[in-house]
Amino acid sequence: MSAVTRTYEVRTYGCQMNVHDSERLAGMLEGSGLAPAASGQPADVIVLNTCAVRENADNKLYGTLGHLAAVKREHPGMQIAVGGCLAQKDQSRIIERAPWVDVVFGTHNIDRLPALLERARTLEQAQTEFAETLQVFPSALPARRDSAFSAWVAISVGCNNTCTFCIVPSLRGREKDRRPGEILAEIEALVGAGVIEVTLLGQNVNAYGVEFGDRGAFAALLRACGRIEGLERVRFTSPHPRDFTDDVIDAMAETPNVMPHLHMPVQSGSDDVLRRMRRSYRREKYLGIIERVRTAMPHAAITTDIIVGFPGETDEDFAATVDIVRQARFASAFTFQYSKRPGTPAADYPDQVPAEVVTARYRELAAVVEQVAWAENRRLHGTEVEVLLTAGDGRKDGETERLSGRAPDNRLVHIGGLRADAVQAGGRPVAPGDFVTARITHAAPFNLIADEVVAVRRTAAGDASAAAAERGSDDTGDGSTVTVSLGMPRIGADA
Repeated sequence: MSAVTRTYEVRTYGCQMNVHDSERLAGMLEGSGLAPAASGQPADVIVLNTCAVRENADNKLYGTLGHLAAVKREHPGMQIAVGGCLAQKDQSRIIERAPWVDVVFGTHNIDRLPALLERARTLEQAQTEFAETLQVFPSALPARRDSAFSAWVAISVGCNNTCTFCIVPSLRGREKDRRPGEILAEIEALVGAGVIEVTLLGQNVNAYGVEFGDRGAFAALLRACGRIEGLERVRFTSPHPRDFTDDVIDAMAETPNVMPHLHMPVQSGSDDVLRRMRRSYRREKYLGIIERVRTAMPHAAITTDIIVGFPGETDEDFAATVDIVRQARFASAFTFQYSKRPGTPAADYPDQVPAEVVTARYRELAAVVEQVAWAENRRLHGTEVEVLLTAGDGRKDGETERLSGRAPDNRLVHIGGLRADAVQAGGRPVAPGDFVTARITHAAPFNLIADEVVAVRRTAAGDASAAAAERGSDDTGDGSTVTVSLGMPRIGADA
């Protein structure tokens, strides 16, 4: 009688780097013989990949662990593991508060998860492990990716900045850069496996190269990506205005597969607030970067992050933030209400802004962001755009059966008319991973509607998505499973 395969579930909280880490965690668990748990079924191993930056992160973690305690009592043998930034911050306190947890591991220890789970099972004792520095880049680990055609590629980890609201540097350490040859080898392997879009990741992505003394390394990396045959789209996130240089703008404008989208956090439009945040740039520098980007790429979309209610923020400071949103003409903005993060300098600043004031400013700013974004989207009415269909963005609605995807500038586009016989003639239905050129017929604040299809370009990635859908697999479109492993080179390995 064959042994029953154990199952796993990875739950991800926080930023794109956590998403990237979770793909590696899933890849390692599958490499250890586990399989993804069926939807709605309790897994034998549940991994919580946590965030320490988002609001109420602690409450969400311990609330989830409280719920899982009851589930674990009903399923003997279940294991619970906690990793990510909050695990790095709380460390052994997680076991103290939730003794039913089996494994706690830090941000530098994701490669150790299978061994820690096995040790916890064998010894019947909780295991914790926290390294002070990174030993293995996450991208060097095998991955179970959620998309057959789009992939995250970490080019650096950690951060050398000292923003007073952010705890990330203390949890992920100082910046460590991968060698260019290793990055390009991973991308080429991904493209060989069917990937057509990559997003380069770093806590401060455009500071790439600082560790090995090459300030032009990021621009050179973008240009090198442009020489990889079969790689259709390149994105990156997130750059820091302090390190944003003209050679990067030139590389974006002159490399056809680098997309015309820049997500660059501004955080505040007030120089006084930026100074207290220790952001190392001022509003005029930020606006100057955007002006040069738009000069080189007139149709580029600019998106950003903004914190409202930072300690000491006055009405004048907030007005300056509203003003920079109007001047920058952001296509969208992630807006956050400031909340204290233990361990950050700002948590102890005087003049904390009252919660009701923060909430009122947040609502006002959100309304302005929506107004500006809607105006920017209306300018695209009647234009043609090539959209990469993605399952993750979902259908617009069942009645129209619009399919969704991303334009080159990363705007979300819902496309109708894809059932027409002229579109389907001579081939399979379009699927995630295919490209559709369509004309914009309606603009909403945070998405576009394109009900006039101009052309369809099917791809091998779309073939794989369509085949999975025909089989009735759960892994359709963005749910396809692809594992790419480049071994496990150590930090500082030569290109």
